[in-house]
Amino acid sequence: MHGLLPALKRGFNRWIGWRRLGVAASIFIIAFAITTLVRTLKGIDTGVILTALTEIPRGNIGLAAICVLFAFCTLTFYDYFALRTIGKKHVPYRIAALSSFTSYSIGHNIGATVFTGGAIRFRIYSDYGLNAIDVAKICFLSGLTFWLGNIFVLSIGMAIHPDAASSMDQLPSSLNRLIALGGLASIGAYLVWLCMGEKRRELGQKGWKVVLPSAPLTLVQILIGVVDLGFCATAMYLLMPANPPIDFMSLAVVFILATLIGFASHAPGSIGVFDAAMLVALPQFGREELLATLLVFRILYFVIPFGLAISIMGTRELWMNVVAPWQERRRLAEACAQANLPREVTPMERERLLRQAGKR
Repeated sequence: MHGLLPALKRGFNRWIGWRRLGVAASIFIIAFAITTLVRTLKGIDTGVILTALTEIPRGNIGLAAICVLFAFCTLTFYDYFALRTIGKKHVPYRIAALSSFTSYSIGHNIGATVFTGGAIRFRIYSDYGLNAIDVAKICFLSGLTFWLGNIFVLSIGMAIHPDAASSMDQLPSSLNRLIALGGLASIGAYLVWLCMGEKRRELGQKGWKVVLPSAPLTLVQILIGVVDLGFCATAMYLLMPANPPIDFMSLAVVFILATLIGFASHAPGSIGVFDAAMLVALPQFGREELLATLLVFRILYFVIPFGLAISIMGTRELWMNVVAPWQERRRLAEACAQANLPREVTPMERERLLRQAGKR
């Protein structure tokens, strides 16, 4: 028996591995969601969807857009909090905001957020002296903020409205409430564990070591995730059909569960996965009306931020790799002309001659 478990572990690592298992799980979630979505969309009248789009009050769409804007503003503190936690205080807030917004918007829409978002963060933070290990720590702490906020809000919602989760996970309400209380208890236990000293808060070894935030700072970390989710859920709530009525907390539970399933699938923009989960969990609404709501929300939360993030990153790369070098060459040429230096010398020699001319 003692030799069986190590043998199974070696066999698992050799023939399967966690990476392959994760890919298989993502493929299964996406395939199951697409199958469910196709089955749910049978008989949908596109004309009714277009009519439903016109029936969403423009004022509600505007308020939902403002909520999405505030959600992304809150999202910028994911990276800012992580940077302060690992001691990289020289990186200004505007760079943290740029990294957080672009990495999330582009990464979540392309898929495989861990890799795409990490690559974008490294491209931005490397200009400020951060290495790959620093970026990995930022990704870890930002992900921790996301999960702590989700677990806290979802546990509160499921404890109050366990039936809202039952429509998605098909579990009894009593069991969902028990899971919610377990989630709250786990956060409480995590906070108590953090209070046991800084040594307890150290994770990793050798080259990769991160010190988790203290208990008071973890409460701030949870608050960031809660505010972010609150704005997102409010945006969805404002776009929902007026009839039948649904309370905010029930919708928040469904919304967070659908978001987590979409996140776990690694599908680009959670396309198909998030939508299928919402359609399955909210059968009381007309499919056409709910699809109209999901379409508007997807435009506000996915399409527009994705376009802005691509434009910002493209403009930044153009400036740093084309415009700024051209301006530097032009400045050197003008300086050479004023100092009567030959134009044929190499850039290094030209810099040396310019420094000599400046000392005279």
